[in-house]
Amino acid sequence: MTKAFTFGKFLPFHKGHEAMIRFALTKCDFLTVLVCASDTEKLNASLRKNWIEKTFPTEKNLEVRLFEYAEKDLPNSSVSSREISMIWSTIFKSQFPDYKVVVTSEEYGNYVAEFMKINHLPFDLAKVHIPVSASIIRTDVFSSWHYLPDSVKSDLAIKIVILGTESTGKTTLLDKLITHYSCTGVHEVGREIIENSNSFAFEDLYDVASEQAKRIEQASIGSSPLVVIDTDIHTTMSYAQFIFGKKLEVNHQTYRSNKADLYLFLNNDVEYIQDGTRLSEHDRNALDTSHRKILKEFDIQCTEIDGEWEVRFQKSVSVIDELLQNRKLDWTK
Repeated sequence: MTKAFTFGKFLPFHKGHEAMIRFALTKCDFLTVLVCASDTEKLNASLRKNWIEKTFPTEKNLEVRLFEYAEKDLPNSSVSSREISMIWSTIFKSQFPDYKVVVTSEEYGNYVAEFMKINHLPFDLAKVHIPVSASIIRTDVFSSWHYLPDSVKSDLAIKIVILGTESTGKTTLLDKLITHYSCTGVHEVGREIIENSNSFAFEDLYDVASEQAKRIEQASIGSSPLVVIDTDIHTTMSYAQFIFGKKLEVNHQTYRSNKADLYLFLNNDVEYIQDGTRLSEHDRNALDTSHRKILKEFDIQCTEIDGEWEVRFQKSVSVIDELLQNRKLDWTK
């Protein structure tokens, strides 16, 4: 039985890593992927392990292990150096005493194999097959988004939620932001399932919550890392309390799918337009208070957006741009 291993930071895991693992699986009977995570990295080690496992859910000849270390004790494992490879080879020998093959897409694989006295199977050292690296992705996740597996995209997507009571321009703002950023958008599901705010059943809100979460999850693995969402689970909960005086119980996964990086709350300081399906203006304003109460209960911090329609758009762009600038995925502590 031939056992092989590969190792890396997988910061983040990308399609080049995936291709290397698939190659390795054809060259051995059993493969171990060792995720080496240092104490200077913000990205959770278990999350990286989970990305790989979710990408290969049915592969029985594959295991993923974690090796967490302090950089004061061990040098950066991503550097091609004979001296560093010699140090890490000692670690690998203790982890894999009976393994005969190491698979990497880096020159340091030759050094590791030499010190361990095993075979090195190189994969796409020149990065021709899939021309990407984790460092390139960390520098510009937008341009590199298509190199990420779906298992990774869902966790790295940047979600913006637009909140507010009825007739405050959420749909209009959503469409303008989609065009401006060439990003993915999720329109309000409630307007499809509940045609009239004055006539619906409590159970309809569960359908709204479920379908909205499903669409957000689908959008999170779409063609852009930026996802703008019209209305979320907190609004659905607010309607439950406001209309029926009842609490809407949602499961952890549904709530987690709705979690966003930025919440924009549109003030009701614009002209109210009754299209025949909305609450009265009085109830619409009372619903604004209900929304804010629910958001406070869940400790959701919102950026207030007020003013006329174009002003709202410009203010939204300003805070989103600031988020994107700061987000540039800060990978280290």
